Amino acid sequence: MQALILASTSPFRRQLLSKLNRDFTIDAPEVDERRMQHESPSELVTRLAREKALAVAKRHPDALIIGSDQVAVLDNRILGKPHTHDNAVQQLKAASGQRVEFFTGLCLYNSATRHAQVSCVPYAVYFRRLGDAQIERYLRQEQPYNCAGSFKSEGLGITLFDKLEGDDPNTLIGLPLIELVRMLQNEGIELP
Repeated sequence: MQALILASTSPFRRQLLSKLNRDFTIDAPEVDERRMQHESPSELVTRLAREKALAVAKRHPDALIIGSDQVAVLDNRILGKPHTHDNAVQQLKAASGQRVEFFTGLCLYNSATRHAQVSCVPYAVYFRRLGDAQIERYLRQEQPYNCAGSFKSEGLGITLFDKLEGDDPNTLIGLPLIELVRMLQNEGIELP
């Protein structure tokens, strides 16, 4: 049986993948994540998901490798990870009362056959109107400074939303499991 490898150091993706109750290992990809000129958000995440899987494949010649990448988009502008409190405040103020679209790129690469399955899975978040005090309380409690869009939907971030829209809520956290299961089945892996 081929090894399953997650090409990511994200604790969120690791936790999501563990839901499938299958052994896997982690291997950190070293990929330049800068956006290319004129690259759309969906093109960016699918390219990066593929590049991450291929980077890890060099070290694992007979494995199924999962690469993933995600961006949040507001008003045709990519929202990165805020990293600081002030940046997170600005992101949440901008998202207040707005629709933010998340694009998650997914690649399952079979390093033995060199076959890649690549997909982009969208997911939309509709934010409530947020007041300054609410934003401050949320950020102080959750500190989502390493999360695109400045929230954790699996935690208190859910209190910031009016509505979520998409096929798989795992997508919002960073790994579209429904699509991944389909890809794994294409490789002959039956789950559960």
